Amino acid sequence: MNKNLKKPNRFSKPFRFIQNNKIKTTIILILMVVYYFSLPRKLFENNYATVIESNDGQLLGAKIAKDGQWRFPESDSIPTKFKECIIAFEDQHFYQHFGFNPVSMYHAFLQNRKANKVVRGGSTLTQQVIRLHRNGKSRSYFEKVVELILATRIEFRHSKDEILQLYTAHAPFGSNVVGLEMASWKYFGLQPNQLSWAEAATLAVLPNAPSLIYPGKNQERLLKKRNLLLKKLFSNEVIDKETYELALQETLPQKPFDVPQIAPHLLEKIAKTNRGEKVKTTINSHIQEQTNEIVRQYYNLYKQNQVYNISVLVVEVKTRNVIAYVGNSPTDKNHQKDVDIITAPRSTGSILKPFLYASMLDDGELLPNTLIPDIPTQISGYSPQNYNLTFDGAVPASRALSRSLNIPSVLMLQDYSVNKFYEQLQKLKLSNINRQPSNYGLSLILGGAESNLWDLCNAYAYMSSSLNHFNKFNDEYRTNELTSLNLDFNKKSDFGKPTRQKNGFGAGAIWHTFNAMKEVNRPEGDEAWRFYDSSLEIAWKTGTSFGSRDAWAIGVTKEYVVGVWVGNATGEGRPLLTGVESAAPILFDVFHLLPKSKWFETPYNDLEEANVCGISGYLAQENCPYKKQWIPKTAKKTENCPYHKLIHLDKSEQFRVNSTCESVDNMISKSWFVLPPVMEWYYKSNNPNYMILPPFRADCVSNSDEKVMDFIYPKTNTKIILTKNFESKLQPAIFKVAHTNRETELFWYLDDTYLGNTKTFHEMPISAKTGFHIITVVDELGNEIRRKVEFE
Repeated sequence: MNKNLKKPNRFSKPFRFIQNNKIKTTIILILMVVYYFSLPRKLFENNYATVIESNDGQLLGAKIAKDGQWRFPESDSIPTKFKECIIAFEDQHFYQHFGFNPVSMYHAFLQNRKANKVVRGGSTLTQQVIRLHRNGKSRSYFEKVVELILATRIEFRHSKDEILQLYTAHAPFGSNVVGLEMASWKYFGLQPNQLSWAEAATLAVLPNAPSLIYPGKNQERLLKKRNLLLKKLFSNEVIDKETYELALQETLPQKPFDVPQIAPHLLEKIAKTNRGEKVKTTINSHIQEQTNEIVRQYYNLYKQNQVYNISVLVVEVKTRNVIAYVGNSPTDKNHQKDVDIITAPRSTGSILKPFLYASMLDDGELLPNTLIPDIPTQISGYSPQNYNLTFDGAVPASRALSRSLNIPSVLMLQDYSVNKFYEQLQKLKLSNINRQPSNYGLSLILGGAESNLWDLCNAYAYMSSSLNHFNKFNDEYRTNELTSLNLDFNKKSDFGKPTRQKNGFGAGAIWHTFNAMKEVNRPEGDEAWRFYDSSLEIAWKTGTSFGSRDAWAIGVTKEYVVGVWVGNATGEGRPLLTGVESAAPILFDVFHLLPKSKWFETPYNDLEEANVCGISGYLAQENCPYKKQWIPKTAKKTENCPYHKLIHLDKSEQFRVNSTCESVDNMISKSWFVLPPVMEWYYKSNNPNYMILPPFRADCVSNSDEKVMDFIYPKTNTKIILTKNFESKLQPAIFKVAHTNRETELFWYLDDTYLGNTKTFHEMPISAKTGFHIITVVDELGNEIRRKVEFE
């Protein structure tokens, strides 16, 4: 044998065949390409229903597909019971064949020919998937051949379980119900994995004859088909005898179930961005349903006062996940039932006050109990009023917050500045507060702005989370602590990187703010606080907008934030609609659904112990009775107490003296708490322990620089409009003055005209011609005050 002869290459024969049969080869290649591309990349381009699930996979609601079909998005799994049923009924050799079953097709052909009509189908489940894909094609032998070819093609592309999933998701189940998941809800009110063997068998026979499911019709035929399938399962030893006999006793579905609508407004919200998708949300189905029931009960109560809309949002602080979302009460279309109040901008009322308190603490412009004036106030024509129309003279800042006093809040905002507070609200991402600060003015703190429940709950959750993280991780903050609330179960909130720099409020300021908000719960003799529950440690705040249009209540714990809004979506106000009376009861009922939380830990590393005046709440000066208090580190720059002064008394301690009338050796020096005249006038009526400054002894020359009286009303440059009574007579304006000594006699003048004198209660009715006038008041000792006003 010649060793130089080369062995034939194993590829030589195919190459020779291609060279010798170019036309055949070309045809084969074309057929292979056509075969490869015979199926589109995506088999079904149908419209799907929008479906939302709870965090444990429970169905919360669904929105029908655009084409009017109840077709759920494809599932990634098939329940074992239904899989066994559908294979036993439709295609016993599903896992053995490669897209078609020649034996089954042959037997079907013989039976159909013998009966001279179609009595049996020989299609496999794979072929039925192709038929569903080619919906609308005529049922001919040519179409059968096409289905057969495409069935083999799909077997190359997908696994058997994937093919079964396609069938299960797109098979018809009667009427406009498509797919197993929707059929399971529609006919049994269950998830597919909750079906019994009898229920699974009932659904397995339906795609073969979907018209059988009409309620009240064809019951005998449907029952017969189901029972035959159950018998087959028993014969194949898929189910035992006891299961088989029990399954035969189960009844058929009689009345279609409605698709659950546990969170309808959340469904609409998600449908805007995820139409036709199945979204697993962060909602806790148990809490959601119980919150729905609470809202329903209060809706039935409040509608008697023509208040028709309620919304509730519950947030888990640690994850920022929304666990309950009630966009509106179960009202009707006439009362805006479809409006999602959670995202709707509404007047804030007093709900922003804790943010101002925290801002001033954090910027070192306030201490927790600093006394704030609470007196009649007019600023550039703006006259705020407390809800109860009373004045305390002076009130600790924390109590002003817990009692939601308006005048102290306005004066605090004036000191802090609207611009600075506006910037803080922007950092808190309150998106609806978007006009220029000058457009809001001081009314910003009393409801002059609008916000929504979503943004507000997020801001309060940020405060709780920031404080928790600081305490848990050794003085650490996070760069993106104010992340957005989350509704997507498969998404985790991004809180950014660890940092030592606060990106909003410091932990100390937040802790003090929550402590002040916690005091809201204490009754203080006011029946309105009957919702107090000592077992719940919650930092909470209410708010009521002008005209009783919006009632707010937001509560915060270490673990949760609950936000409640009550009112009318139309903006119509109603009597008795307040945050305390209307929103707070719902807030506490929802908190009772949640696990109880311990109170916030003290962030000692962001606090500093200081000597604080026990009465004024300012940093103590040398004449102050002081106590130790933990204050934010930034608060060390606040001013010392301005209200305590050292005075000199005679030996009787009844009169003040000075060097003009008494020797130093005979003087008794004491620290005395003294408020300005107007503050004092109101303060002493609410604080019986307040002692007015003793008068100077008659033989002493008093200090003329000491302010002993001031106008309560009017303020400087006030325009006074005189009104007429029913007899068309002009009514005078009532001017008021406060004096440190109530028994001192005051003398009143209009310009240079003497009007009269007052004692004890210093009020004087005054009328004047149109124009500017000077009101002068002089006391017995010659102390004088003046006020320029304009009459109209």
